[in-house]
Amino acid sequence: MLDAVVVGAGPNGLTAAVELARRGLSVAVFEAKDTVGGGARTEELTLPGFRHDPCSAAHPLGINSPAFRALPLERYGLRWAHPELPMAHPFPDGTAAVLSRSVGETAASFGPRDAGAYRRLIDPLLPHWDDLVRDFMALPRTALPRDPVTLARFGLVGLPPSTLLLRRFRDEKARALLSGLVAHVIAPLGGFATSAIGLVFALAAHARGWPVARGGSQAISDALAGHLKDLGGAIHTDYEVKRLDDLPPARAYVFDTSPSALARIAGLGRYYDRFRYGAAVFKVDYALDGPVPWTAPEARSAGTVQVGPYGSDIRRALRAVSQEDRAPDVPFLITVQPGVADPTRAPAGKHTFWAYGHVPNGWDGDLTDAIERQLERFAPGFRDLVLARATAGPRELVARNANYVGGDIAAGAASGLQLLLRPKLSLSPYTTPHPAVFICSSSSPPGPGVHGMSGHNAAKAVWRRLRAS
Repeated sequence: MLDAVVVGAGPNGLTAAVELARRGLSVAVFEAKDTVGGGARTEELTLPGFRHDPCSAAHPLGINSPAFRALPLERYGLRWAHPELPMAHPFPDGTAAVLSRSVGETAASFGPRDAGAYRRLIDPLLPHWDDLVRDFMALPRTALPRDPVTLARFGLVGLPPSTLLLRRFRDEKARALLSGLVAHVIAPLGGFATSAIGLVFALAAHARGWPVARGGSQAISDALAGHLKDLGGAIHTDYEVKRLDDLPPARAYVFDTSPSALARIAGLGRYYDRFRYGAAVFKVDYALDGPVPWTAPEARSAGTVQVGPYGSDIRRALRAVSQEDRAPDVPFLITVQPGVADPTRAPAGKHTFWAYGHVPNGWDGDLTDAIERQLERFAPGFRDLVLARATAGPRELVARNANYVGGDIAAGAASGLQLLLRPKLSLSPYTTPHPAVFICSSSSPPGPGVHGMSGHNAAKAVWRRLRAS
């Protein structure tokens, strides 16, 4: 009998397996796809030699993850590649606000009326970032806070809606950039704790940047898998699990799956019926004949570019998908251009690039033209550079990763109390009614992103249960 079986070889499942194997437990991972990866994969989606990340590409939470930082992933090939600027947010007049490693440079890009407000927001928190991110990503509590004073200070600013946070700023550039940061989790800007989302992304950039993984996001998953194998763990791919009886006997079963899949496989009935899935994305991966011709110079050297442009546009796009159940006429775009930091992604002189806009859950339309019209506003001539494109709406995203139910890449609506207390309102979110079954996916705290902390936290819960038995 194995000590633990993990179902799903995404970053969280692999991290949970590594953490258990490090404690001397016998562990095996079972993955339905033919390779490990989950939301951190790399494939040639368009043309030979063009390496695309089908989902996550820029990793502010990955490089800042306490779980990843405690593991020797560099020994297994993981190398972070940093663009000159972590993120840029261009405007129609050719200017841009930026999220830089430097707090001063970021503040200056907002203009003189808001520079001081931004520094007053960030400066008290940034020196305590390492303790803060560990405490924040361990919520609900899996350990005593390292810095309860800073965590409380962060909570006072982060728990209110981001619409209150934005009132600190007088001009559009700061408000638009911060609105875009919150929109990364596809949640309405007026929701509970949405200020915390914007703060975490900003602090992560100032602390360690928004890098890409050299060679592709697959390098993260491959490094975790390599470490697990060296610890004695086993990985089985092409192995679809439909019920617990499909798995070998074990003392614990840990699921890096959606709550609905876990309930179906483990026979938990309607236990997760109240778990809500959120809006989806429509994503286009491009093979380009050259770099994106952004009008704003800052955007040309940024790894991630938010295309809004204004806070009102972002709110309108989020309202369309979350409240009106329709695709926005003018989408808010998250775009990543890995080649500005990692030239290995494409043949010499060529580039990979992706963009996604938000759409309703399960939407079956085509947003390609709307995405490209928006890109042309800020990068005239973009369409002339397109050598090939690969589109993925909600249906294709689910086919790539079953955890993205209805195309929800956040693995569950990141709004209301479900932003922090997921997949159930519980102080032990990783456990289930079955004493041997646990969940470790992004549907559990601290939520979406390639950071492994859901797996790390779930492994603690498994370890405590096994040690007590």
